[in-house]
Amino acid sequence: MMRAIVTGATGMIGWNLIQYLVKQNMEVLALVNPGSSRKDCIIKNPCVTIKECDLDELEQIELDDDPYDYFFHLGWKGTHGAGREDMYIQEENVRNSLCAVDLAAKAGCKVFVGAGSQAEYGSSYTEKLNDSLWPHPQTGYGIGKYMAGIMTRKRCQQLKIRHVWVRILSVYGPGDGLHTMVMSGIIKMLQGETAQYTRGEQQWDYLYVEDAVEALYRVACNGQDGKTYCLGSGRTRKLRDYIKDIQEVVNPTAQVQIGALEYPEGQVMYLCADTAELENDTGFRSHTPFKKGIAQTVNWIREKGIYEKD
Repeated sequence: MMRAIVTGATGMIGWNLIQYLVKQNMEVLALVNPGSSRKDCIIKNPCVTIKECDLDELEQIELDDDPYDYFFHLGWKGTHGAGREDMYIQEENVRNSLCAVDLAAKAGCKVFVGAGSQAEYGSSYTEKLNDSLWPHPQTGYGIGKYMAGIMTRKRCQQLKIRHVWVRILSVYGPGDGLHTMVMSGIIKMLQGETAQYTRGEQQWDYLYVEDAVEALYRVACNGQDGKTYCLGSGRTRKLRDYIKDIQEVVNPTAQVQIGALEYPEGQVMYLCADTAELENDTGFRSHTPFKKGIAQTVNWIREKGIYEKD
């Protein structure tokens, strides 16, 4: 049986990835922050072992004697709010990522898959994103991700581990953060509140989380050493069209105000992944229509009672 280690195991991508890996008949060691309130999201299964460990303490983890095969490094601090521009937090993330590579080597892993971000490119590109485009990160978060990708690749070369970096665009689905456009809009509509948005002229690429974790698994299995892949659906639509789909799925009579908000400073107006190399190397194809993904997300929200007012 193949074995994997996952950091950031309680994040949306993390726990959905663990669920997917178990379906592939894999054993998983899930590393979670001590006292995390989101541990219950992780699937209860004999193949999953949960271990509490702060990202700053990866060097101290004790492992059993059986080697692991794959290491998925998804854990990251300062992903939203003021933390995105805290240079010390982002610098710490780079060091933690290097420690994750060392842990992968200690565990006997053959491949290290790191989670990058479209933030590594900045906001100026108006074409599909791929590894041939020069990164222009404009936030501390984007700079940290870019540095981590470069430095973990070099460390993996030193330790003879296959390294794959995946720049993730906009992923949505069960477990998404409540502050995101998709999740916050769904909850407001379920609560009968007015959902307010910008003019929604942005051309955007959304990928359902189950498709995203399948891609990460395929990259671990077949991604080429040293490559960087951009992960998205490879297709764009105007943000206002996505909003209309959400409204139709959640409640066609929900109050929605397009243009009620101004664009924030540095708003990215075009975001799309060039998935050609990802598809060629791994066989990945996104397959979940947006409205189907929204319907599944709404079902999950209802089951968890997240939208219910106190």
